[in-house]
Amino acid sequence: MMSIKCELAELVPQPSLSIRVITSAQDLPDVFAKGLSEIMQYLQEFKQQNAGHPYATYYNFDARNLDVEFGIPILRRFSGRDNIQASQTPGGKAITCLHVGPYSEIEPYYRALVEWIKDNGYKASGIAYEVYLNDPKSTQSEKLQTQIYEMISTSS
Repeated sequence: MMSIKCELAELVPQPSLSIRVITSAQDLPDVFAKGLSEIMQYLQEFKQQNAGHPYATYYNFDARNLDVEFGIPILRRFSGRDNIQASQTPGGKAITCLHVGPYSEIEPYYRALVEWIKDNGYKASGIAYEVYLNDPKSTQSEKLQTQIYEMISTSS
């Protein structure tokens, strides 16, 4: 098993357009693909630029009822429509690591983050955040890059 490099990061929130849903882990890829496509169409309709990679914020890890918000960072705050909401990416302290490979092999990276948090005296907030650095439609699964953040509580 290779070692996973974890480090402390300070995230600055960025305006975004997002969709928050409760779904199953099994349906997540389809829900993401459809939702991100809707957000991109909405941005193009109003000639808005995306300002970063697609992301997902996980508010729980219930495989049957996953509470997840996914979206696209944008340059300036912009109002949502229908299920697309004006939002922002998470901000604050987090522990992060880079996962390279299929999304299905991400779990050991989360375990490494949780261990790092425990070993270094921090407390997880219960919110995880992933940034997808390349497109699964045009990238081989073993080359997919996901920057993972486990948000930490600043209050003791």
